[in-house]
Amino acid sequence: MSVLVLNRFINYFYVMNKNKLRAKYKSLRQKLSDDVIESLSLAIANQILKLKIWDYDFYHLFLPIEEQKEVNTEYILNILSGKDKNIVVSKSDFKTLQMTHYLLTDSTTIKKNPYNIPEPTDGIEIQPEKIDVVFVPLLAYDREGNRVGYGKGFYDRFLSACSQKTLKIGLSFFEPEVHINNTNDTDLPLNFCITPKNIFEF
Repeated sequence: MSVLVLNRFINYFYVMNKNKLRAKYKSLRQKLSDDVIESLSLAIANQILKLKIWDYDFYHLFLPIEEQKEVNTEYILNILSGKDKNIVVSKSDFKTLQMTHYLLTDSTTIKKNPYNIPEPTDGIEIQPEKIDVVFVPLLAYDREGNRVGYGKGFYDRFLSACSQKTLKIGLSFFEPEVHINNTNDTDLPLNFCITPKNIFEF
């Protein structure tokens, strides 16, 4: 078998592997009832309170896609508001696969885009390097802090533009996979991942 054929085989295997992980965790999430999601999301928020991350200024928070049964981050939003932190939310451009980040204020208008992602219509733009903590959505992750998202690379590009000191905190209803094989040098591992029962530090 030539090196080229072998590399193609390896790449095919790895892509299928990631797709299988995405399918697995999408299926697991779809089995969760709305009541269970609320209970688990609240437990995740309570776990986050145990972290020593509250001396920073700018916190980036994703707004959940209800149809994808993501972690309800409203509880985290309430914590951040109660601590008088600057909260940053993003707007996605599916043509460039880039996100623009805006300060969340009382006057911010949130509207769902065609992909059912709640996002601000406009506002005060915040540059990525100014953000101290990012709560990261994911479908799967492993014990080394590698994550699998939806596959568009929005967060990979965003996190690569942040400061090296920016804390990356994943949120998941589920425990980690042992290992995700198909990571590469451009993937940025998480610093933490929070589940309803555990805090994983990487």
